[in-house]
This record gives sequence, C-alpha cells and structure tokens, in this order.
Amino acid sequence: MLQKIEALSAELDTRHPTSKEEVEAFRVEFLGRNGKIPSLFDEFKQLPPEEKKQLGVTINQLKQKAQELLNKFHEELEAGGAIAQTKTDLTATPHKHLFGGLHPLALLQREIEKVFEGIGFAVVNGPELEDDWHVFSALNFPKEHPARDMQDTFFVGRDPDILLRTHTSSVQVRVMENQKPPIRVICPGRVFRNEDISARSHCQFHQIEGLYIDKNVSFADLQQVLLYFVHRVFGTDTKIRFRPSYFPFTEPSAEMDISCFLCGGKGCNVCKHTGFLEILGCGMVDPNVLEASGIDSKIYSGYAFGMGIERMAMLKYGVKDIRFFFENDLRFLSQFS
Repeated sequence: MLQKIEALSAELDTRHPTSKEEVEAFRVEFLGRNGKIPSLFDEFKQLPPEEKKQLGVTINQLKQKAQELLNKFHEELEAGGAIAQTKTDLTATPHKHLFGGLHPLALLQREIEKVFEGIGFAVVNGPELEDDWHVFSALNFPKEHPARDMQDTFFVGRDPDILLRTHTSSVQVRVMENQKPPIRVICPGRVFRNEDISARSHCQFHQIEGLYIDKNVSFADLQQVLLYFVHRVFGTDTKIRFRPSYFPFTEPSAEMDISCFLCGGKGCNVCKHTGFLEILGCGMVDPNVLEASGIDSKIYSGYAFGMGIERMAMLKYGVKDIRFFFENDLRFLSQFS
C-alpha cells in the first residue's frame, strides 16, 4: 500500500495539463468517483487497524496534494486566458432573461390612485408608527370606548400611547390639522391589526381611505364619487348599494356593496348567493372629528370612505387566500407581471 501511495505521488509530479479539457481529465483520473485515489481509499478500508494507523496520514496527504494541484491548474488557466479562448457557440439557445413586475397589490393601488387623482384627489402618505391621538382620540374614539377593541391594536413597548396604526385615517387627521378646507385626499398605506392569520384575514394589510371636506358636502356627493370609482375599476354594468353601519368617526355611516361581477348579481358561492359583495365602509365625517382638528363643523362638512386593497384584489383577481399576497411565491406573482 505504501508503495502505491508513493507511486501515485510521483505520478502527480509529472502531470502539467495546459487546457481546460486536460485539467478535467486530471480530475477524473485522480479524484473522480472511480479515480485512482478514491480506489486507493477503498483498499485502505480493508487493511487491519495497525496498518491504518500507519498509512492514514500518508493517504490523506496524497489526496490533499492532488486537490491542491487541481486548484493550481484552474488558477493557471484563468490567469493565462485559456478559458477565454474557448470558442463561443453562436447557435446555442440563449438563456431566458426574467423581468420583474409590480406586485398585484401595487398594481391595484396604482389603479385606484389614478382614478381618484383624475377627479382632483391628492395622494397623501403618513407614518405607520403612530400615537393614540391620531389613531383614536381625534377620530371620536373616547377612552375605554368599546370601538377601540374592534381594532385589535399592536402597542409598541410599554407605552400605551405608541402603536402601529390600525387604519390610514390617522393620515387624514394629520391633513386636517395642517390644511384648511377644501380638502380632497386619499391616503393609501399598510396597517396592522392583531388578528389570526387565515385565508381571509392577516395581521397586516393595506388600505386606501378618502376624505373630502368643503362647504355643503352631502351624502349624495359621496354616492356619486363611489359610483364613478366602481364603474372605472369594475365596469359600468356594476351596481352599488348602501347598508347602514357604524363607525366612530362618521355619522351617518354605511357599508357599500357592489353587484357580484362573477355571477352578474344572480347569486353564487363567492357572494353567498346575495348577488352583492361588500367592498368598503363610508359615511359623513362626524362633527366631533372636524372640531378636534380645528375645522368649524358649522361651516364645513365632509365625507370619508375606506377600503382594503387585499379584499378588492381578491375579488378582482379571483384570489381565494389572502396569504398568497405575502408569501413571495414567484409562481403566484408572475401571473401579474
């Protein structure tokens, strides 16, 4: 065995490959699966324990020597430009270049923004980390009011005044504090609520909320704006309906439904056989909210509305699980690029 090791070591010293093909042949001959050195290791396994102790270090040194020579040959080829001299096959099929695209939520958000920008609404953004005043108190949420429990809030640290916003209405408050009427804005952004993650809900999602404040604003104005929006996004055949609801910051308040575009209003599993799908909440801004931001409610009135982008995307694109939007699965995302 020792003689075989010494013979292979001497043979390694005689090899000086000069091309890519010769380097590969060297690797296969000495280090490949059926090469000379692996075969030597197979014989080594059959030796008695006493001989293994004597030859173990020597055979490992042989393998290390062969690997170092192989690395050296590769470096010499790269330095000498031999690899660069390899001819390029111009007839080979080119690699397919994949181009990125917008996320489906970004696509829908931009579409919605474009609709409202076309009728005079400005797009305004605000911080995701907020204080109690802008998220709750300024929006007519009294302390200890049950409506606060509806939000399932994430508080930051031990300070009950610092939290992750539960809606983008906080941005509307900041606008009302710093801008005099007329005000016409939409506020898109990510919001957070402590909810169980399932096919229909998530602890983070995206909203777009709208606000219009001016003199003599009525619920009829709200209806016409939302009807225009629905026709632009879901088609002119789409019908809308309003149902009474409750929100602390609007009075009166309503939920708005659209006729199911999957079944044409006839009733199906998606719309639970009602013919309508709920897409947003809305209402006239409560006078207390106007006064809290320094706007005279005797002179000005306004409306507000808010919608979840994920919910609308699920309806528009036929997505049945909200978690798909957050998993970064290219098989899903590539359908929208």
